[in-house]
Amino acid sequence: MVFFTCSILLAFGLINLFRGVQGSIGVNYGTVANNLPQAEEVAHFLLQNTIINRVRLFDVNPDTLRAFAHTGIEISINVPNDQIPDLTKLSFAQQWINSHVVPYIPATNIVRILVGNEVLSSANRLLIASLVPAMQNLHTALVGMSLERRIKVSTPHSLGILSSSSPPSTGKFRKGYDTVVLKPLLSFLRATDSPFMINPYPFFGCSADTLDYALFRSNSGVLDENTQLRYTNMLDGQLDAIFSAMKLLGFSDVDIVIAETGWPSKGDEGQTGVDIDSAAQFNGNLIKHVTSGLGTPLMPNRTFETYIFALFNENLKPGPICERNFGLFQHDMTPVYDVGILRSKSKTSLPTNPSPIPDIISVSPSSSPSPSPSPRPNQGTKQWCIPKSGADPEALQHNIDYVCGLGMDCGAIQAGGSCFLPNTLQAHAAYAMNTYYQVMGRYPYDCDFKQTATVTSVDPSYGGCIYTS
Repeated sequence: MVFFTCSILLAFGLINLFRGVQGSIGVNYGTVANNLPQAEEVAHFLLQNTIINRVRLFDVNPDTLRAFAHTGIEISINVPNDQIPDLTKLSFAQQWINSHVVPYIPATNIVRILVGNEVLSSANRLLIASLVPAMQNLHTALVGMSLERRIKVSTPHSLGILSSSSPPSTGKFRKGYDTVVLKPLLSFLRATDSPFMINPYPFFGCSADTLDYALFRSNSGVLDENTQLRYTNMLDGQLDAIFSAMKLLGFSDVDIVIAETGWPSKGDEGQTGVDIDSAAQFNGNLIKHVTSGLGTPLMPNRTFETYIFALFNENLKPGPICERNFGLFQHDMTPVYDVGILRSKSKTSLPTNPSPIPDIISVSPSSSPSPSPSPRPNQGTKQWCIPKSGADPEALQHNIDYVCGLGMDCGAIQAGGSCFLPNTLQAHAAYAMNTYYQVMGRYPYDCDFKQTATVTSVDPSYGGCIYTS
């Protein structure tokens, strides 16, 4: 019994570990190459072979969006910079959502729309003036389709938006952009519960003298004399400089997400710190650091949602050699180096999205786990799993994404399917949750879904829509 209990605790500990890493680490999936695998292969590879379940796309390619359907992987899509001025018209924003979002959800788990990339660093006055109105119109369009809780709108920035960053406590946004653009932008993010997204690259900010500091290696650190806080890595300094600038404008409560960061594994001859070992050290230490819960000196005790640049080496990217060698994987999906995101054989037995089972046991600490499964209730009667009345819509959408992301058959609730109508969240969630309940064995914990579900003996089937029992 002691051995079994320890095994259960270890298993749940591993599940929580992977939940934490998966919840924080994503990848930038760039496609500036002529030798990359098909998107379907990429989606399958990420789902089956890695712990990555967040992906940032740089476009809205229909084939790519369809490829990630039913994987449960969270997808961020990007509006090209040149379309930003058009989005200042609400009608165009509505059309954009109807064309690039609506046809793919909920099968594809689109969670964020990124409006351009590093727009404030473009020095293009039209783009800069159009940025916040474009974001507002996209959000308004999402509200009109009841998608604003599911999909958030943001935009990534380079560190070039700062006029001061060293020491971190003196971080300030560039004058002119601070109150005219960034203050209304941050107000929008706060009002819509969206994150402020940045692209910090210690690689571009380091020299031979600061290489250890940039790579999270052992070093003497850098003291911020204003706060008397010591920084042991460059990323923390960059994040805290952004935080200081946000705090100066009164927005220290807005979350920060790292939209891009990475390190090349190959570069021009003689380039300092550009090799496989350095890239592996940076990205491996990065993952450990941002998921550790340590936070930064000015933002302690927190994790940071982080997207590594990039998924693949991209052989058609212009510029120096290093620009084509930021990838974690080669074009044939073999790793350039190992940073701990590949699943081992022991890890593949864990589902991509952890089962609700641990949550059920955790709410009953007084009950001792049994080495044999709980008996099915009323095995002689038919039972179905359906949402509780008044269940939170966001939770129901998560339940759908979770079940369909496991690869279970959700075809009946897709357009044209036998259970697509009525096209409501409650109806689709009922079908998906019942499918999970029946497939997993009809144990009590299979119809919990974090207390949003209940078992019924009344068959919810109707017309040609037949619920499994």
